[in-house]
Amino acid sequence: MPETMMPSSSANGTSGTKPRLKVLLAGPRGFCAGVDRAIKIVEEALKRHGAPVYVRHEIVHNRFVVESLERQGAVFVEELSEIPDDGRPVVFSAHGVPKSVPEAAAQRKMFALDATCPLVSKVHREAERHFGRGRHILLIGHEGHPEVIGTMGQLPPGAVTLVEDAAQAETVIPPGDLPLAYTTQTTLSVDDTAGIVAILQRRFPDIAGPAKEDICYATTNRQAAVKAIAARGAELVIVVGAPNSSNSVRLAEVARRAGAARSLLVQRGAGLDPSVADGCATIGLTAGASAPEVLVDEVLARLATRFDLEVEEVVVAEEKVVFRLPPALAAE
Repeated sequence: MPETMMPSSSANGTSGTKPRLKVLLAGPRGFCAGVDRAIKIVEEALKRHGAPVYVRHEIVHNRFVVESLERQGAVFVEELSEIPDDGRPVVFSAHGVPKSVPEAAAQRKMFALDATCPLVSKVHREAERHFGRGRHILLIGHEGHPEVIGTMGQLPPGAVTLVEDAAQAETVIPPGDLPLAYTTQTTLSVDDTAGIVAILQRRFPDIAGPAKEDICYATTNRQAAVKAIAARGAELVIVVGAPNSSNSVRLAEVARRAGAARSLLVQRGAGLDPSVADGCATIGLTAGASAPEVLVDEVLARLATRFDLEVEEVVVAEEKVVFRLPPALAAE
C-alpha cells in the first residue's frame, strides 16, 4: 500500500535552524472499533438520558477519554455497590465483566448497557462452548487485567487456568484428565502468543483452539505497523497510551524487538521531553487502541518545538470495521 506523505513543519514556516527529524507515523494507530463503540455508548446514554450515567471501571484505559466523559456527566465507579438505586443508566466497560456483574445489576433492576467489545464477547462465548463440551480451558493472558477477569468470570471457579508466559506454558499442569482448549486475551503480543500456543500444542497435542485467533484485528494491525516503522530505521518509537493499557505496552515491547533501539510510552504531549529524540535521524510514532488522534497531534506539536519535522505515514492495513450500538441505544 502506498505511503502517504504529510507536510513537514518547515512547510508551515518553522525555523530552519532546528535539527531535522523524520517521524514515521504508524498506520493504523489509535482508536479501534471496540473502543469507538464503547465511548459512543456512554455519549449516547448521556444524550438520551442526561447526567449522571454511571460507568463500571474505566470505559477504556485512557485518562484523557475518561476525563472528557466525566466533564459530560459520566461517573466512574469500580463496583456496582457504589451506585445508588436511582434508575440511572450503568455502562459496563469495553474490557468485559464477569457474569456476576450483569446478574447483580439485574437483581437490582438497573438499566445496564454492555459496552464489552464484541471481539471480547467472542472469546467469552468460545470459553463457554469449550466448557460445555467438557474441556478445561487454558487462558493465555495477564493476571489482573480486566479482560482476563471478565473471561475467567464467565465460568465456574476452577474451570480456567491462566497461562501468562512461555515459562508457565512449559510447566502448567491442568487439573484432572479433562480434554483441553485454549483461548487468549485480545490485546497480547502476536509473536509472544504464537510462541506460547506452540508450547501448549507440543505438550498437549489434542488441545482445541479457537476457529479464528482471539487476538483482535486492531492489535494485530498496530503491531504490524510498528514492525514496519522499526524496519524503516526508527531509532526511537514513541507510543501514545496509558501504562495500564495492555495493547499500548505491547506496542512498546514490539518496537524494541523489531529493531528500534528504544521505545517510550507517553500519555500526553505535555509529558514528553522532546530531547529524548536528540541525535536521532528517524523516529516512529504510534498510539494504542484506546488513545485518540488528538493525543498524537499533541506529541507531534511537542516534538516540533525542538525539531524541524518531516512526517511520513506508513500504512500497513486499512480498517473499516464498525460495531453497532446496543439495541437500547440504536437509532430510533
